[in-house]
Amino acid sequence: MTVFRAAFIFCVTIVIATSAFATEPVRVGSKAFTESVVLGELATQLGNNAGVPTIHRSQLGGTRVLWEALLAGQIDIYPEYTGTIIQELIPGTPQDAQTIEDALRRHGIGMTRPLGFNDTYALGVPETLARQLSLRSISDLRQHPALRFGFSNEFLDRKDTWPVLKTVYALPQSNVRGLDHDLAYRAISSGSIDVMDLYSTDAEIDYYHLCVLDDDRHVFSAYEAVYLYRLDLRDRAPAVIKAITRLEGTIDASHMIEMNALSKLRKVPEADVASQFLFTRFQINSTPQVQSMTVQLLLRTCEHLQLVGVSLTASIIVAIPLGVLAFLWPRVGQIILAVVSVIYTIPSLALLVFMIPLLGIGTWPAIVALFLYGLLPIVRNTLAGLSGIAPGLRESAIVLGLSPIARLLKIELPLATPSILAGIKTAAVINVGTATIGALIGAGGYGQPILTGIRLADNRLILLGAVPAAILALLVQGGFGLLERCVVPRGLRIKSRS
Repeated sequence: MTVFRAAFIFCVTIVIATSAFATEPVRVGSKAFTESVVLGELATQLGNNAGVPTIHRSQLGGTRVLWEALLAGQIDIYPEYTGTIIQELIPGTPQDAQTIEDALRRHGIGMTRPLGFNDTYALGVPETLARQLSLRSISDLRQHPALRFGFSNEFLDRKDTWPVLKTVYALPQSNVRGLDHDLAYRAISSGSIDVMDLYSTDAEIDYYHLCVLDDDRHVFSAYEAVYLYRLDLRDRAPAVIKAITRLEGTIDASHMIEMNALSKLRKVPEADVASQFLFTRFQINSTPQVQSMTVQLLLRTCEHLQLVGVSLTASIIVAIPLGVLAFLWPRVGQIILAVVSVIYTIPSLALLVFMIPLLGIGTWPAIVALFLYGLLPIVRNTLAGLSGIAPGLRESAIVLGLSPIARLLKIELPLATPSILAGIKTAAVINVGTATIGALIGAGGYGQPILTGIRLADNRLILLGAVPAAILALLVQGGFGLLERCVVPRGLRIKSRS
């Protein structure tokens, strides 16, 4: 157990040291699509240019994640759309700027004036299919129930999108898939789906030769782009508020489409796209810090090791005693196994979202989620190892006069060590893979380049996260093999292989 104790102390030291030396900059958030990331970069660079340390926590999942993080003070600013505010965040609010501002103020949130473009929802089909079936409006889709729909998951669930669209237009389609918005473009290009949801400023509309269907019943509201910010930022960093308000009315639809195209189609980093716009529009020289591949890899590796190391250490400390309890009291053990099994079946993304109201975004909710996922393999293997000890060995220990505690510590746990280590190894490998999901709530790690690569259709970035994650899993597997040689007595190792 000395090894595990040392690992725990090391990991906790890293976390405490990191927190102690961290400053408290203004935190800008953005959703997991290119336009939001670009707008987030614009706000970040304007804040830094105003002399206030400002960081960008990009690609933090969907609307609810950002909104909850803003209310909880985990971020200070993020780009949003008026249609989303009145439909999702504060339902029932009239689409009037002053009314929206008053409603937001009651939550401690302020709003800039519109930035200058309306990024509303739309439906799109390939131009060839539109000509073939004479599709011009959403109403025309009623005549073709066999068409395959592929919508972003948020579009499927939001009250102002697919549910109301299906009702108002009486659409009969039942073959509706939920998938990532960026992947939907590749799906419609390959012919896997026929209809997808669009944002009206998407650069891919022209690139993939899509026809935008007319919303002839006017279901979609106006989605004017704005920034939401915490009202306390007016006192903490008034220069940042003043800086981002310079963007009001300065970004029309053509400018936004151009910036989206630079990032998505020409692979220009969002930071450079934002920098170019600020120089062209305001003559602001903001030089974004660009990290080399090596620096990015080292940073993501440290973040990933922190996520896995701290969560695994906590799982070991909690799960082994639970496994012992399950062995000593079988009825209690059934309850313990049932609870950790149910936790293990909760989808990782759902578990992360559940953690946000309690722990906010970032490292800690991801660590807690990984800790919970690591319990089942260790508890189960601890119980199996203790239950599999030959009765004769226990009887010999009793004859020698050893107390129950002495038998457990000197006989039973050492004999169960191979099984316990196998459970820890399984939990470690699972955590290495699952930790990539933590990037959706700002935890970093190897999931960050994977998410960016998926969004930009950049296989190089996907591999930058996927390959090191696979290598780390193999290293963990091999490392526990070496640890078994050091911890498990030779006689037990031979017996376990026979």
